[in-house]
Amino acid sequence: QVRVVESGGGLVQPGGSLRLSCAASGTLITIHSMGWYRQAPGKQRELVARLTGGTSTNYADSVKGRFTISRDNAENAVNLQMNGLNPEDTAVYYCNANGHDIFSRATFDAWGQGTLVTVSS
Repeated sequence: QVRVVESGGGLVQPGGSLRLSCAASGTLITIHSMGWYRQAPGKQRELVARLTGGTSTNYADSVKGRFTISRDNAENAVNLQMNGLNPEDTAVYYCNANGHDIFSRATFDAWGQGTLVTVSS
């Protein structure tokens, strides 16, 4: 079973920064990609940023130039550095990890519980 845990949310003023962290744990797994999604009240969950193969990144247009996803030194972990935050970034941020079990080759698509980011003065 794969477990995904996020941390780092909180309250920040407009223009401020936050760093979210996410770690995926499981026995003998290979991660294909990890990413961050967010869901604001009354809206659908949307992609924020994704890291595939450890090097390829893609971002939502709304966060390009402000947010950066990167690998953490820890195995199967990523960070999301968020700068220039504005109230429209307020949402619950979810981390997602997908990959496969090394022996069974069974694929997985796992989600964390989410962490709340509130941008407000």
